[in-house]
Amino acid sequence: MLKPDIEAILNKQVSLEAQSSALYLSIGSWAESKGYHGVADFFYAHSEEERQHMLKLIKFINERGGKAEIPAIDKPKQDFKNVKEVFNLLLETERENTMKVSEIVHSSLKAGDYTTHNFVQWYVTEQMEEEALAQTVLEKLEMAGEAPGGGFYLFDRDLPGLKANFTPDSASGAN
Repeated sequence: MLKPDIEAILNKQVSLEAQSSALYLSIGSWAESKGYHGVADFFYAHSEEERQHMLKLIKFINERGGKAEIPAIDKPKQDFKNVKEVFNLLLETERENTMKVSEIVHSSLKAGDYTTHNFVQWYVTEQMEEEALAQTVLEKLEMAGEAPGGGFYLFDRDLPGLKANFTPDSASGAN
């Protein structure tokens, strides 16, 4: 049975995942409208990944006797200056997510909730991978340059291949 404070912090994470998914969907749509199809595919995949994280948390909360709350989400930002901005936003969002996951780990240990602590270990690893991926993409974008030309074309073309290797079934924990 989930303790109320653990249930609350997990539900906050559900909301954060929903907001991240909506933001990445918005970025994907923006990129597609600009003709950056690789960037769009990357962010569409990331949006779905965040939705899967949310679903995994919802199922865990409910399976542990809690009540998952389906959040209302704020309208995400719709327009961006350039591709570098969206990848900086990705890195910032993933760093915030990592901080919140660390709070779940801390809270679950403090509460003696080793089941939740065990469950979120997949998430700790996932966040390390997400931050590293965002940093790598920013470095590649810096090398390619965003100005029209061959470097950016190749960056955009190859970007979908840099997706994190995540499927809901590949993570340990409740499914």
